[in-house]
Amino acid sequence: MNDLPRGTAAKRLTALAARQLEEENVTTAEPRFVYETTIATTPDRLWEALTDGSLTRSYWFDRRIESDWAVGSPVRFFDGAGDTVTDSGEVLEYDPPRRLAYTFAPVGYPATRVRFDLEPQPGGVRLRLVQDRLADPADVEAWRKGWTPILTNLQRFLEG
Repeated sequence: MNDLPRGTAAKRLTALAARQLEEENVTTAEPRFVYETTIATTPDRLWEALTDGSLTRSYWFDRRIESDWAVGSPVRFFDGAGDTVTDSGEVLEYDPPRRLAYTFAPVGYPATRVRFDLEPQPGGVRLRLVQDRLADPADVEAWRKGWTPILTNLQRFLEG
C-alpha cells in the first residue's frame, strides 16, 4: 500500500473494515457471547465433531444434532436417541471446515445466531464461537454458563 496515495489506502482500509463488520452483522453495542480456544486436533476432526450427531452426544451432554447442512435447512437437537426436539434452528452458513453458522432456539425461546469459526494453528485449530442476536444483555452470562462446559467437554473429547 506504500505505492498508493494516503487517501486511497485509507479508503480501501475503511471499506475493508466496513465489509468485515457487515459480514459479521454485529455492532459493538449488540450483546454477544464469544468463546475462543485452541484445540489439539485437525480442522476436519473438529468439523465432524460439530456436525455429526453421533459425536455431539459424546461431549454435549447426550445432545444429538441433525441436519443435512444445506443453507436454509433445519437444524434440530434431540436428547440422546429419542425423538423429542429440544432446540432448533436453520443453517445460515456451511463452509467446511472453516465456518458453520445457524440460528439456535431452545423450544419456547427466541432464536439467536451461533457461528463457529475454525482456523488452523500450529499444534491445533483455533475455535471461535460467537452467539449473538441475543434478546437481552443479561443473556450473555446465561449462554456463557451453557456453552463453557460444552466446549470444555468438546476439547477434552478431541484431545483425549
